[in-house]
Amino acid sequence: MKYSEARQGRIFVIRLETGDRLPDTIEKFATDHNLQRGMCIIIGGVGPGRLVVGPEDSNKTPVIPMLHEIKEVHEIAGVGTIFPDESGAPKLHMHAALGRKGNTRTGCVRKGVDIWNLGEVILLELTDNFSIRKKDSLTGFEFLEPSGK
Repeated sequence: MKYSEARQGRIFVIRLETGDRLPDTIEKFATDHNLQRGMCIIIGGVGPGRLVVGPEDSNKTPVIPMLHEIKEVHEIAGVGTIFPDESGAPKLHMHAALGRKGNTRTGCVRKGVDIWNLGEVILLELTDNFSIRKKDSLTGFEFLEPSGK
């Protein structure tokens, strides 16, 4: 286990609207408001888009993601973190549960999902921390590297 400490900074209350895309809209918001690190939650509606729902083969590297196409509107409840990549750009890593007609699909929103009507986001800034996401050449993942200095 690796860890570092952080402090809570600003808190943003955000309403996303039809056509706003995750993760792009949150990453742009973070850039526009000079927020490098944080955590966020979302509830609302989404569709269309694509979820990453696991690796094609968990024993092979680099990891090839399985994608699930979201064609109809779904409810969303998700949680994510924002940390800069190696170039300094804030990157959202969010997993969400999407539901429709009693069926639920859970996955990572990194391939993009569009907001339908509304998305309510609470974004908590983390300060006094220098953690970043570093690309792992074996898996292709951007791993969080905790750092307090």
